[in-house]
Amino acid sequence: MDKKKLSQNALFGMGNPLLDISAVVDKDFLDKYGLKPNDQILAEEKHKALFEELVKKSTVEYHAGGSTQNSVKIAQWMIQEPYKVATFFGCIGTDQFGEILKRKAEEAHVDAHYYEQSEEPTGTCAACITGDNRSLVANLAAANCYKKEKHLDLESNWELVEKASVYYIAGFFLTVSPESILKVAKHAADNNKIFCLNLSAPFISQFYKEPLMKVMPFVDILFGNETEAATFAREQGFETEEIEEIAQKAQKLPKVNGSRQRTVVFTQGRDHTVATKGDEVLTFPVMDIDQNDIVDTNGAGDAFVGGYLSELVQGQPMERCIRAGHYAANVIIRRAGCTFPEKPDFH
Repeated sequence: MDKKKLSQNALFGMGNPLLDISAVVDKDFLDKYGLKPNDQILAEEKHKALFEELVKKSTVEYHAGGSTQNSVKIAQWMIQEPYKVATFFGCIGTDQFGEILKRKAEEAHVDAHYYEQSEEPTGTCAACITGDNRSLVANLAAANCYKKEKHLDLESNWELVEKASVYYIAGFFLTVSPESILKVAKHAADNNKIFCLNLSAPFISQFYKEPLMKVMPFVDILFGNETEAATFAREQGFETEEIEEIAQKAQKLPKVNGSRQRTVVFTQGRDHTVATKGDEVLTFPVMDIDQNDIVDTNGAGDAFVGGYLSELVQGQPMERCIRAGHYAANVIIRRAGCTFPEKPDFH
């Protein structure tokens, strides 16, 4: 299938820009702060000291992060040229971490337009690595301050939204600005463009069910992993734990733009990826990797989505999008943080 010639700003992402602070920790560290080895949560008062303790560790690394920003960054890396195919909106603080994020977005050739404010510092995410598990604690801070009327609604910014043909927002942003998500989702539906959403974390399906289900009718492609899928199914009363069945039931949820059937894509770490195509559910094996080559699984899910989006925005079929997703995730888990070599080697 011929690839669509790409224009700048064809892929639009909006989310929580966070600076990842990752370090290898032990079980005692997790226990001390009441963390599960493989989870993502929002920071509470009791986690304040965690960030301070993490920064003092000898193994600490800083990476530009935040789920949606990671995915669009990886999509841009997979695409290579033209630069700035990917646009990103989010809120940062006017501080050193904010400057790092700006620099990292520029290095990744992403067209980032941050809403900058000085009341809250730039958000951070502690990635506590134990073996090949990672426990994420996000302190949203500035990311939480995104204001639709002060940024998304501005004419110059909205024009960038209108330029896109594919939209991707991680479910995490439902905790920040559901009204921004709805505005973008409605634009996509009205103009027959593709809107993608990620379930992102079990707590989203549990505690942000209402905003999530308000957006769901606009979702053309729904991403998630096996734990998120299971929680979503429980919260929606699907009465099944079979991932294929969950995918089918999610696919059949009400949809606004009926001309395009929803696609549901669930990854399962090293197990096969499950995806709906029409009324079928297909499975796709992931690429083999020696366990000893895995450095850090943090960002694997974001990378999968980034790879997927890089082909989707070029009009490629789902099978190829998934292959690109598997490739990108395979590259990312061999490296610390959500980082990548200079050029992809995807065929």
